[in-house]
Amino acid sequence: MTPPRPLRTSNGGSREDFLAALSFEPDHFQIEALDAIDEENNVIVSAPTGSGKTLVATYGIDRAFERGDKAFYTTPLKALSNQKFVELIARYGEENVGLLTGDAAIRAHAPIVVMTTEVLRNMLLTKSPLLAGLGAVILDEVHFLQDPYRGGVWEEVLILTPTSVQFICLSATVANARVLGEWIETLQGPTAVIVERHRPIKLRNHVAVVPRSDRVPKLVDLLAKGRVSEEGLRIDQANRRATRSRGSWSHGRHHGPPRAFGPPRRNELLELLDERSMLPAIFFIFSRAGCDEAVRSLVRDGARFVSRSERIKIRTIAEHFVEEFDDDELDALGYGQWVEALEAGVAAHHAGLVPAFREAVEVLFTEGLLGVVFATETLSLGINMPARTVVLERFSKFGGAGRSTLTSGEYAQLTGRAGRRGLDEEGHAVVCYSLEASIADVARVAIAPPPDLHSSFRPTYNLACSLIPEFTRDQANAILASSFAQFEADRRSGEQRRSVAELFSRRLAVLEELHYVDGWRLTERGQQLRAIYHEADLLIAQAQVEGAFDDLEPALLAGLLSSFIFEPRRARHTPGTRTQRRSNKKKGALPDRLGQGRRRALAERAEVLSRISAMVHQVEEIHMVSRSRSVEPGLSTAVSSWARGASLGTALDVAAADVGEVSPGDFVRVVRQVADLADQLSQSSSSPDVAEAARALVPMVLRSVVAGGSPGVSASPRPAPL
Repeated sequence: MTPPRPLRTSNGGSREDFLAALSFEPDHFQIEALDAIDEENNVIVSAPTGSGKTLVATYGIDRAFERGDKAFYTTPLKALSNQKFVELIARYGEENVGLLTGDAAIRAHAPIVVMTTEVLRNMLLTKSPLLAGLGAVILDEVHFLQDPYRGGVWEEVLILTPTSVQFICLSATVANARVLGEWIETLQGPTAVIVERHRPIKLRNHVAVVPRSDRVPKLVDLLAKGRVSEEGLRIDQANRRATRSRGSWSHGRHHGPPRAFGPPRRNELLELLDERSMLPAIFFIFSRAGCDEAVRSLVRDGARFVSRSERIKIRTIAEHFVEEFDDDELDALGYGQWVEALEAGVAAHHAGLVPAFREAVEVLFTEGLLGVVFATETLSLGINMPARTVVLERFSKFGGAGRSTLTSGEYAQLTGRAGRRGLDEEGHAVVCYSLEASIADVARVAIAPPPDLHSSFRPTYNLACSLIPEFTRDQANAILASSFAQFEADRRSGEQRRSVAELFSRRLAVLEELHYVDGWRLTERGQQLRAIYHEADLLIAQAQVEGAFDDLEPALLAGLLSSFIFEPRRARHTPGTRTQRRSNKKKGALPDRLGQGRRRALAERAEVLSRISAMVHQVEEIHMVSRSRSVEPGLSTAVSSWARGASLGTALDVAAADVGEVSPGDFVRVVRQVADLADQLSQSSSSPDVAEAARALVPMVLRSVVAGGSPGVSASPRPAPL
């Protein structure tokens, strides 16, 4: 290979200096990517989780920084943006790094800005002045473009960004990375596609089973010489024989002989992993409630994975993350139980926890102060939290179409966290045996090639209203024709081919019928819709048109806006219950600070929103457009109560009475999104009164635990006391 050219980097050194500063020898794929960046090409790096794609991004930022260009680092998740913000400050200095998410706006004019991908898309649509001087964009987790709800945002960014900007796209391993590269090259010019299949740390795949003969869990190799292991096949055969025997006995009183092998219990499996020095572990359970129950069960059984001195450090770090919360909030959050589990070396990690709790767990685990974290799959999406072992409790999960077996891509993403570079010679993936999938089936998925990446792009109402003032109809159709969705469609034949422009035309027909456009011109309504960036954009705009937000005090407007955000599936149990134990809880009426008049007003406006939603859905059906999301007012009284100054505990109790138990993390996320939507209304509404109410409600809801995040995510970050 030709030696790389010496180039200046941000610290004034050459490329050789950049490489010499690393604590490890860079892999061949990393050198290839650095070469492409030096040649000013766009780059796609498709590589396994934990393989070192971040080094490529860092070098790209260094090069832009040295040239005096801006660099934007985009991620699909606010939590990942927050983590990256802290990491980049450590490298480039506080004054050089900013953050833009729906929750935070810190140093937006800095030369390096971390943001969610939606933020960049919105900047491009509005031609934000912050784009001036932009030289490089890092699209982290670019495989997210196949996400059915948000994936189109990545395509809009790639389509709308000027070709003078260099793209560095980081992706999990996908089979058709070169096809993606071909598409990006049609948009942005020369694009290097670098594919790495090799993991930097060897992965050993196991199945955890319990033989009926001794009732003690054991680990069996899943694979041998690239196929299912002989022992795995013997276990499958033994259980198949037992199943046939049970079937032949089914006519009698007995169910036949028990199966030869069964699944392990969590605590016994973790004891085995501890004995084999295979901790720390991330234990994936595809259920928030399951994660929480697993933590409670281990603590109840007296599990301990840390020493006395480590427990002292754990409490110090935990207190650092919650130091701005008062006692009532800590009580409502279950702080006592949470920190008790942490001091045992056990934690949960999922979206139902408030950000401060999640971020504390991430720091503690990274510092080696936790033995096991029970997590949902969101932990596998980019959060830097490697483990020695990854455990999958089940080989299936619930999705939009019911329960389904994990795909090869999902298996690779989840097990990608196994093996810590510089600490472990090998990582371990452990699948808990169950009857829903044979060991042979698990092995087939584990060795299967990665899946193809497919577009999920659909033109939105907001995109339509953004294109009309800036482009002619032909130009807009050309933009849509340049999408990855159309690129893929053009490679198909016959009836499988579909036109993105046709979908766009149907959206335009809906907008025309509802008077948002007149031919190829935006009406006043359309101008308002253009300024709303939300999956319920048309419903929100129509609610404004029909006066649903008029004459509401700020707190009630906050509650009403939650109807466009809340997802009832996030509530647990039945209305009227809240299982979270709180001290000093009083019986009687809840101090929700609303009164019957405000509750009645909210109920009446909820009826208005439901009518508007039904009308919009009817128009969409006529024009064969997929339906906008429905309004869900279940959390409106709780959010209004919070906006009027009620405590977190009271707001959660109000929510429990209305829709069932809502986790603190879900409540905080909804309220933060209410604040973001209100900020948009304050700038877009044609009604001065609505705009003022929206402006006023933002500080009313962004207080206390809702406003509080990680101490590290602020204008002057305060790192945890390690």
